[in-house]
Amino acid sequence: MKEKAVEANRISYDPTRYPKYLPEAYCLCRGCLTGPFSEEDLRFRSVPVLMPTVVLRRTAACAGGRYVYTEEYVAVAVGCTCVPAQAKDAESINSSMDKQAAKLLLGTNDQPADP
Repeated sequence: MKEKAVEANRISYDPTRYPKYLPEAYCLCRGCLTGPFSEEDLRFRSVPVLMPTVVLRRTAACAGGRYVYTEEYVAVAVGCTCVPAQAKDAESINSSMDKQAAKLLLGTNDQPADP
C-alpha cells in the first residue's frame, strides 16, 4: 500500500530577510491518503519535510549608507511525508495526564512502589 501526503505552497514574506519571499509547503491533511480510492487514513500523519536554508538577515547597522546583512539558517518546509501515527495507550503511565492523575491519587505519606 502506498501512502501519500498532500501539500500546497504558500509564500512567506519577511521584509528584513533576503530573499523577502520564500515559498513554503504545508500539509493539507492530518492523515495520509491511502488505498485504491485515496481515502484519508489517520493511522498515518502528514508531517512537513524541513530543509535548512541560508538567508540573509538585515541588521540594525549600516555601512557606507547600505544595510548590513548576516547569514542565518532557517528551516523551510519543502514538502510533506507520511509517518506512522503514534499509538496512545490509555493505560500507560507515560502520558502527562496519567502522571497528574497518579500524583493526585497518592497521599502525602504514600510512596510509589519500588520496581
